[in-house]
Order: sequence, then structure tokens, then C-alpha cells
Amino acid sequence: MPKNQTIRRGALSRALSVSLAGARAGGVFAIDSALKRLRGDEAGDDARLDREARRFAQELGKLKGSYVKIGQLFALLGEHFLPAPLTRALHELEAQTEPLPWVDMEPHFRAALGAQFDELDIEPQALAAASLAQVHRARIKSTGQEVVLKAQYPELAAVLDDDFNAVVRMLRLARWIPASRDFDSWLATLHEQLHAEMDYPREQAIAQTFASALEHHAHLTETQVALKVPQFWQAYCGAQVLTLDYVEGHRAGSAAVAALSQDTRNALGRLMLQLFFIEVFDLGLVQTDPNFGNYLISDSGDEVTLLDFGSVMALDDAVRSALCETIVAGLQGDDALLPDALIRLVCLPPDAESHAQETFKTFVTNLLEPLRSADQLPAEYLNHQGEYCWGRSQLINRTGRHVARSMTSRQFAIPSGDFAMVARKLTGVFTFIAVLEAEFNGEEIAAPFLDGYAPKSCKAKRTVGRTQ
Repeated sequence: MPKNQTIRRGALSRALSVSLAGARAGGVFAIDSALKRLRGDEAGDDARLDREARRFAQELGKLKGSYVKIGQLFALLGEHFLPAPLTRALHELEAQTEPLPWVDMEPHFRAALGAQFDELDIEPQALAAASLAQVHRARIKSTGQEVVLKAQYPELAAVLDDDFNAVVRMLRLARWIPASRDFDSWLATLHEQLHAEMDYPREQAIAQTFASALEHHAHLTETQVALKVPQFWQAYCGAQVLTLDYVEGHRAGSAAVAALSQDTRNALGRLMLQLFFIEVFDLGLVQTDPNFGNYLISDSGDEVTLLDFGSVMALDDAVRSALCETIVAGLQGDDALLPDALIRLVCLPPDAESHAQETFKTFVTNLLEPLRSADQLPAEYLNHQGEYCWGRSQLINRTGRHVARSMTSRQFAIPSGDFAMVARKLTGVFTFIAVLEAEFNGEEIAAPFLDGYAPKSCKAKRTVGRTQ
């Protein structure tokens, strides 16, 4: 059976398994570090750490449920400042989710839906499975309406905190994460994010907020591609079950999407970049999971349906202001404004040395490449019309290699949880557009949002920079 019938059963043994994996990895880590010091070898040999990291990830995979989700969150949001062997191993968890059999899910559906259960014809075979929930296709008997039901795994909420704390203890034992206030703050953000994804009434409310905001949004009224949010069926929604319209579509990396015309893929890419800026600067609500499965593209490519609003994070004005200043300063090469903005985003300590500031300036500058003005875009990544070729640029690979080197600096400060999630979202959007092989310049999309949100001083700098 893919999962334990009762997740709470054997919770002690689950935590013990994780702790033992951490203890073993911690021993290997200590030995490896000692050998490096004796050899005077900065890089060392990661083979032993790779093996232990994979063993730990495999242990999480066996335990399923929240352990897998926690591992995925660490992999996604800590990839630039957690040890490389750990993030490589944790990324493998993304393909290790299997559905719970119907014999275990049926009583869970009955308890969650009550009398409404008999109003639905639910397919026993799961349509999809994730680490915290699985999805079943269904039909409303009275109308024939096709819907999907997203249900949390039984009793998962009861062990969520214990599982999270067990993983953190393991990581500290293995000395893969530091004991510091900055990192504790980052862990708190991850913990909050985990609980947010289990809060189904919150998810439904946020989805409805998105639907209302996007329906009449000024930046979307003239787009070639429509953005849709599925309708929720309130009669069949509850604390552990959400029911919404069944929608067919294709993922960004599918053959069906690859076969669409260049113009259509360009329009899809433009829409995704617009959506990022709308989320950050207009809504202040960012869907932080860039998984391709959360975006369904219609057969003709003229419609994108947004799924899964559990991983949405609210951004306060201070973060948005600092983020805007960082982008503007990075685009303009403002050596005075950029370090200050990075400090406000908790990416640099206030006393960072000049070489550290230069490292982060280079990283930000490289990452923002697609948003530059046409005359500043690298010629080797442009088509005959002077448009940026997102796929050809290999931007994320190039930037990733740089940031991997940068994050080893002692001057590096653990980013705030907010910034880590926004950065992950941005790289996910850029990857999405690259997979589409879209060709367009991002400046014309970014500029209205940056000009509209930037503080006056920042806005003046941007205006001067664009007219030079």
C-alpha cells in the first residue's frame, strides 16, 4: 500500500527514522569537513555527502505525506543556500507521490462531505496525487456537471507540526542548516507556508480574490490570452475538501503546447510575465509554487487556467517597495541604490564588504537580463526582429552557476522567507517562458508596473535611465 492507512500510526517510528538518517549524515558531514581542513581543500569530495543526502531523501519518500512536502519546500526555497548534495537529493522527491487507495479515501470523503457525498459520483481512481492531497474526478448526479475534488490525506493535519520539527531536528543534527536567528526566521516562513497549504477555506477565498481581480484588470483587457480561475462548488467544499470545475488543458512542457504557433507561444509567455508583476505589485498576493501543473493551457493556446491557490503568500508594502527598488536599481546599474535595496531584502548584511556587494550586484544584473531595454539585450540571444529568445538564452542555467558560487561567500545573509519565495517564483516564470521558446522583450511589460509602484526617488532614476 503506498501510504499508511492512518498517518498518525507509527508517528514515533517515522520521526525516529528521520532522526537516524540525520545522525548518520551528520557523522559523514563531520568526517568530510575534517578531511577538507586537513587537506586544505575548499571543494573536497561530495561523494559521501551525496550518498547520505540521497538516503535521507529516500527515507522521507518512504514516509510520504507531509515529510515529502517539507522536503520539497526545502529543495525549492533553499536551493541557493543549502548544501548542494541536500538540494539535489530533495529535488528527487518531486516524482515520489502516489495516491492513497480508494478504500482509505472513501470514508474520508464521506466524513468530510456528509450527506452531500451521495450527490456525487466520484471516480475511485485518483486523477492526480501530491504530497498533501490527491484529486478525484467526479460528476454532480443532478446536473451532470463535471467537477474535481481535492482532498487532504486523512489525519495529516494532526501530525504536520511534529513532522516539520522532526525534519528540522534532522537537518540540524546533520549540520546541513545553521542554528541562527536568521535561519529560524526562514524556517518560520516555511512552517507558515505549510499550514497555509492545509487551510482550504483560505485557499478558496484567495482563488476568488484572484478571479475578481483578474476579470477586469487593466493590463489584461487587451491580451490575446484569457486567464481563468475555476469555479468552486460551495456545497461540496469544507475544511478538508475542495470541489471545483473540471478543466482540461496542457502543461507548458507538453508536445501540444510546443506545436502551437510562435505568435501564440509568445502571447502565452507575455501573459505569464504580466501575471507575475500583477501578483507582486497590484495584488500583493504571489502564487509561490511555479509547478507547470498549476497552469493549464487550452488546445488553441488562447486560455490559461490557474490552479492551486494554497501556496499564495501576501507581500507587505515594505517588501514590495524594496523589491521594486532592487529591480529598478539592477536594471539601471545603480551602484548606490542596489546594495541598500538588497540589505532591505535581507540579502546582504549592512556591513557587507565591497566584494560581496559586487557579487550580488552581478547576480541581480544577470537575472534581470530579459527586462532590459532592447539596446541592452545581448545580441546573441535576439531574433531577426530584435526580440529576446528566452529558450536560447539559457538564462536560469547561467544565473544558477553564478549564484552557486556567490552563496558560498561568508558575506551572504540568509534571505528573508518572503524574498526567497518571490525569487523562486520569478525564476519559475522565466523557466516557464523559456520552455515555451517564447520570443519577446520583457521591458515593455515590466516598465508600467515599476513606474507605478516605485518611490519618487527610484522613479526619477528610472526615468532618467530610460531616456539616456
